[in-house]
Amino acid sequence: MKSKRWSKKRKILSAIVAVVLLLLAVPCAVMGPYVLRVQRFEAEPELGYHAPFFVYASPGSRRAAEAGEPVTMLVQPNNSGIPSDDAEVHSKDAWWTAFGRHGLADELEVVLLVPAFVRPWEDWQIYTHALDRDVLTTERRDLARVDLQLLAMVEQARKSLAAEGIRVEERFLLQGYSASGMFANRFAVLHPRRVKAVAAGSPGGWPIAPLARWQDESLPYPIGIADLEELTGAPFDTEAYAEVPQLLVMGSLDDNDSVDFRDGWDEEPAATVDRLFGATPLDRWDDAEKVYRQAGAQARFLLVDGVDHDRRALQEHSTRFFAEILGH
Repeated sequence: MKSKRWSKKRKILSAIVAVVLLLLAVPCAVMGPYVLRVQRFEAEPELGYHAPFFVYASPGSRRAAEAGEPVTMLVQPNNSGIPSDDAEVHSKDAWWTAFGRHGLADELEVVLLVPAFVRPWEDWQIYTHALDRDVLTTERRDLARVDLQLLAMVEQARKSLAAEGIRVEERFLLQGYSASGMFANRFAVLHPRRVKAVAAGSPGGWPIAPLARWQDESLPYPIGIADLEELTGAPFDTEAYAEVPQLLVMGSLDDNDSVDFRDGWDEEPAATVDRLFGATPLDRWDDAEKVYRQAGAQARFLLVDGVDHDRRALQEHSTRFFAEILGH
């Protein structure tokens, strides 16, 4: 009798162990390749960046490097969705963002880079994740000019990957959604010679106009580029910008409007956007397309029917756009 009871217990125990091992095997199979390949680079202020960043080299990018081919980088700005002065909050979010996009990197056979910029709580008006005006004017060294910090990260990643035999092109793909879509959209205006192509999803209700004036009114950053040279010390590079392929995509039901909030927009420019272009993201969409067409930008505007503020529902369009750029 005892032998039968022990045999039954052993079967139950074996079944439990099997279930536990299966539960452990699934996340290991899903996350294992990413965990083994992702690299964390710590902040290096002396090299020009005050935040850590993550780099993931896809298997396809490594195969291309072994064949002696140059590799493209995809930069995905981070967007934690919340302000916090705890850098680790944004670092963890950036790690998970890189995990969420590593499948895209695999599909496109590119290297992925995700920065971990802090979006502060104390200085909440400095909306780093959206590359707002305060980023260009603040005296806080750790938050100032995160666009230049990102370029420094890219260069450090290229140098590190070159040591592994992976030759990464100087120009990179850039994508973002919502606040990070604003970042991507505005970064292309600031540094068009470094951008191979940019996909900006739902870029905050108003994509930056690559024009200084509209209807005889000045368009200061981030409405437009009227005072870009004053803010950055460099004029708008019209010729280079016209060569950058762009995709701007939004859902037809998306009413997420950053223009209504003072963390990313001051009251006066926000009012100017509403007056010149409309009160909602959808109201402004056609005018934004007209502005880009008049500026000679190589931009596609895509409004996806029946979709609200949903990144996942729009990602396929950015993926196809990048695949086309890469010739896949």
